[in-house]
Amino acid sequence: MKKIFLYTAVLFSGLFFITSCEKDEIGGAATEAMAGEWYVTADAIDADGNIVYEDFFGIGHFHLDTYNTSANSTTEMWINDNGNFWEFKNKIDIDLSSMTFEAVDVQNEAYDSQLTILDGKILTGAATTPSGSVADSIVFTVLFNDDTYPTSYGFDRYRVAGFRYTGLTADE
Repeated sequence: MKKIFLYTAVLFSGLFFITSCEKDEIGGAATEAMAGEWYVTADAIDADGNIVYEDFFGIGHFHLDTYNTSANSTTEMWINDNGNFWEFKNKIDIDLSSMTFEAVDVQNEAYDSQLTILDGKILTGAATTPSGSVADSIVFTVLFNDDTYPTSYGFDRYRVAGFRYTGLTADE
């Protein structure tokens, strides 16, 4: 009798654990297609978009992040250079259907200044990384209201461009 009770208890416990382990589907962030870590460079360009100085500050490649806002909006996201280039962090307007973004005369959240980001776009599968892998590409122009270098050195703004960070050593 004890064995029957024990087997019954084990059977019901097993059924309970099997049915209680259902996985809940967790949805992605609203800006998932445009969010990521990017490996980029910043060149100084003239008004026509021609490069005047490659890697003007001699930084080389640096990391830039794009990510979802807490509102999980499909019309805005954060862009953050994490202090690697000019120290900027801003919410930017996005268009998910065209994978484009911009921010005109917005307050810099990293410190008291304003900036403009124009012609921002993410191109799916358009970059080839140094290792030969295919990755998404990001490109935009940026201008800072407290930047005196463009006037002093004869350029208009910076073009930031690069690829989605792969984590591969060969792409560093």
